[in-house]
Amino acid sequence: MVKDVAALIGRIGIGIVFVAHGWQKWTEWGLAGTSAAFTQMGVPMPGVSSAFAATVELAGGLALIVGLALPIAGVLLTVNMLGAFLLVHASGPLIGQGGSELVVVLAAAALALGFNGGAYSLDRVLFKNNKVLNPAAA
Repeated sequence: MVKDVAALIGRIGIGIVFVAHGWQKWTEWGLAGTSAAFTQMGVPMPGVSSAFAATVELAGGLALIVGLALPIAGVLLTVNMLGAFLLVHASGPLIGQGGSELVVVLAAAALALGFNGGAYSLDRVLFKNNKVLNPAAA
């Protein structure tokens, strides 16, 4: 039970961070602003990349929070953060201005929680016997 509560707290915390970043890309900057920022950072296909990042961060963050399709959400969020690391942060420092520590932590946490999200999730309720969407299925 303690492990499941810890996983739930982790999912909520990491999910909130992803939702905030996705929401910012959709509403504060808009996709045009996000695409312009991605262009400036040298991200390939900035229009497609910005829509992917904004959508995955918002929807994936919500999925983490409620525990829905956790393995899929975890992998997509990790791919998103891997892209951010390789395309933007890898040449910079680990910490400080332009540091990669946030994307590294978010990628690792999303992947871990995607496959170990605990018992308090919609996956456990909706996909009780599905070993793909509920890795704990018997």
